[in-house]
Amino acid sequence: MAKTDVTAVGAAFEMLLEEIEGVVGDINVTGARAFEQGKHDEAGAILEQARVITAFRQKVVSLRHEWDGLYSEQSEEVKEKVSRSNLGKAKKGMRTREEEYYFPILRTLADMGGRGEIGPVLDKVHQIMKGVLKPVDEEPLKSEPHTPRWRNAAQWARNSMVNDGLLEADSPRGVWEISEAGREYLAEHVSRNSSW
Repeated sequence: MAKTDVTAVGAAFEMLLEEIEGVVGDINVTGARAFEQGKHDEAGAILEQARVITAFRQKVVSLRHEWDGLYSEQSEEVKEKVSRSNLGKAKKGMRTREEEYYFPILRTLADMGGRGEIGPVLDKVHQIMKGVLKPVDEEPLKSEPHTPRWRNAAQWARNSMVNDGLLEADSPRGVWEISEAGREYLAEHVSRNSSW
């Protein structure tokens, strides 16, 4: 296995996801403008486009998970050789992976009694992840200059967690709520993340 197989493919998935999220952000801005201008049919079409692209993004996330699974099935000998290789620094722009947000989000919600409004949840997640987030995560989004990349990534993580059944899908708008599966995930991962 070439040493770039593992790192380059993972980096490519992250860059692809970030670009897709940028497109969705731009579409949302365009849709909001159309709605403000009273162009409701146009705004509806734009909203549908965002829905289709969001579904496509979820397919990319599934493919990345499948890729990660392929790598995890490699023999320990292969993994050891790759881990000892000089794989270099992460490419500029590499953000924190979406899955890194799962435990902090679940822990935050558990600490808040199982549910919380988006603002306080994200504030606490940010505090928990300060030592994990990369400088690129703190940079603003092009489509939303007042929103740091990590905040957008956490919201996409929430979307994936709903799809995975870790968060409730029918929570009121603006409220995140842990599911029973989310509590089980949290219990399974608590020992690995005891420093958080």
